Amino acid sequence: MSTPAIEVRGLTKRYGPTTAVDGLDLEVGHGETLALLGPNGAGKTTTIECCEGFRRPDAGIVRVLGLDPRRDGARLRPRLGLMLQEGGVYPMARPAEVLRLFAAYYADPLDPDALLERVGLDDARRTRFRDLSGGQKQRLSLALAVIGRPEVVFLDEPTAGLDPAARRLAWDHVRELRDQGVAVVLTTHLLDEAEELADRVAIVDRGRLVALGTPDELTHGEGGELEFSARPDLDIADLSRAVGAVVEEVRPGRYVVRAQNSPRLVAALATWLGDRDVVLGHLQAGKRSLEDVFLRLTERDEVSGGGRANRRARPTVPEDRK
Repeated sequence: MSTPAIEVRGLTKRYGPTTAVDGLDLEVGHGETLALLGPNGAGKTTTIECCEGFRRPDAGIVRVLGLDPRRDGARLRPRLGLMLQEGGVYPMARPAEVLRLFAAYYADPLDPDALLERVGLDDARRTRFRDLSGGQKQRLSLALAVIGRPEVVFLDEPTAGLDPAARRLAWDHVRELRDQGVAVVLTTHLLDEAEELADRVAIVDRGRLVALGTPDELTHGEGGELEFSARPDLDIADLSRAVGAVVEEVRPGRYVVRAQNSPRLVAALATWLGDRDVVLGHLQAGKRSLEDVFLRLTERDEVSGGGRANRRARPTVPEDRK
């Protein structure tokens, strides 16, 4: 299809004096999986709620499947699948009952019993929702999101609380959705999950888009660099002079040399470390981890107690729904 499944242009949303989303532009294609990443308070949840029709933008345009989520909500909702972090399921209901109830809302739903088996809840079909484990509740939420054969799916932390086997099963479901032409938007604090599932990754901070690209594009970046690990608190000023390039300690014991990789650079680094009896943990050229990209782009300087304290905003569970 020529038009995107989701189109966001200049999206702005304020809560009193706070601007949660600040002129955001974003597109998601049919059959594309987009991972939306950002620290708490970055505007991820607000952006998704505007796309779902739960929030009214203060400015900008939001279109999902060509429709306005607020004005055309009745036409759009049957074509969407939503997986929230917190279930909204009656605590005494059983998974089989809930799936059959949700299936009744759609013209052509998936078979509830078959879906229950696919998500690994067949043995728990008669267990009350309140008695399900956290992972079982997540699997039920995923089943509820796809029961209506949606064209666009929003997944909020889809594998939170899942064991490794169940997590892989959930990944398979997301891949199946993409293969069926479904547009998927997922938020996750598990960056390996974003790298594994996403066709593209969008990183937002303070309501603005700070990076967008495939995982490979974001982790390779532009220019060269050398990454290595050693003991924390090396004299990076002296090391920078020795190797003839800027060296940064991006996390305790994790360093990046901002220069094109070359035998001369590696030799200079090894010599400096050897002269000081510093053991090299690992050495990697060119490609950065997605976590390093995330931390670098969402780094914040905050004033606290009269002094400046540097804090790196780490990938965490998305902000609570307001």
